[in-house]
Amino acid sequence: MSVMKRRASTTAVAVVAATVGGLGVSSAASASVNWSKATSAKAGGGFAALVKAAKAEKTLNVIALPPTWANYGKEIAAFKKKYGIKVVSEAPNDSSAQEIQALSQDKGRSTEPDVIDIGQSYTAAQGFSSLVSPYKVQNWSSIPAAAKAKNGEWFNDYGGYISFGCDMTVVKVCPTTWKALESSQYKGDVTLNGAIGQAAAATDAVYAAALNSGGSLNNVQPGIKFFQTLKSNGNFNATDCNSPAVIEAHQCPILINWDYLNSAKAYGLPANIASHWKVVDPSGKEFAGYYVQAISRNAPHPAAARLWEEFLYSTQGQNIWLSGGARPIELPAMVKAGTVRMQAYKALPKAPGHAELPTVKQATAAGGAIAAAFPA
Repeated sequence: MSVMKRRASTTAVAVVAATVGGLGVSSAASASVNWSKATSAKAGGGFAALVKAAKAEKTLNVIALPPTWANYGKEIAAFKKKYGIKVVSEAPNDSSAQEIQALSQDKGRSTEPDVIDIGQSYTAAQGFSSLVSPYKVQNWSSIPAAAKAKNGEWFNDYGGYISFGCDMTVVKVCPTTWKALESSQYKGDVTLNGAIGQAAAATDAVYAAALNSGGSLNNVQPGIKFFQTLKSNGNFNATDCNSPAVIEAHQCPILINWDYLNSAKAYGLPANIASHWKVVDPSGKEFAGYYVQAISRNAPHPAAARLWEEFLYSTQGQNIWLSGGARPIELPAMVKAGTVRMQAYKALPKAPGHAELPTVKQATAAGGAIAAAFPA
């Protein structure tokens, strides 16, 4: 399965029944500190104490992290190299809903995920708070207030904007506006990653279109009408562009997807194809989307889980995401501090518009309306 479809729609909230159990503590963890309850490194005795306890645990369990998704392969390799901790990566193509289910179903087992990386709307899932453990990384102040839960039970990690990926061997001009997609020159050219109402990128493409067709974060009907128009005028192409092979076969002339997933690098396209693949963040209102991190309340390796988060939100971890084409949540702070990896920063698609980021409530309502308009 392609990594491009590992996430269920971020605009649909999974309902997960969960019960609260006892807080597990690894037998290898320090006897004097219960890291499963530590809400910060300082609360556990300091960062050095956290590193020592995490190394004693020896292992970290992660889930739903494909190596090419936001550069996670390099994140894992760098963490292992720096701390000597084994990373067990399970079910890389699982969805956000499946990650939450794993916390509930595997509770108390040594294989339970220590950490999760999910779509933000899933933080509103039934029982979510009972499954996670609040924690604030040392760089907490560099995460915008709107991008984190006040108590630390979740915090945004990386994201991007909905973009147009163009196969320049098929289209002569890569469109730079949503309105341009309605042009007769793009007959049969406009494609999506997955199905509207089911896959995140496809559903959010409709949301983004709404913002640029007279709609708003609270009104997605113009976006629904926009895609219905693309279907009726023949510009929409129903090919599911969920595989690099489909792109290489020139079946995805214009692919609407998140910009950090729409790059030739993320798709792993060969040089002869990559040289003709162009990514544009369209003008107008940019639809932004971010994933979130959370630590399992019953993490079998609670210290390693917290050290992993510290690593991801360090300058090194944030720059690794950036090098993968994703926009790390601390990017504005890093640019200001001069700690950003400039080559990777300059390589990001230019975002000419104003970023619009929906709340969990807005995304949930929009997802329901879009799914209803485009039934499976």
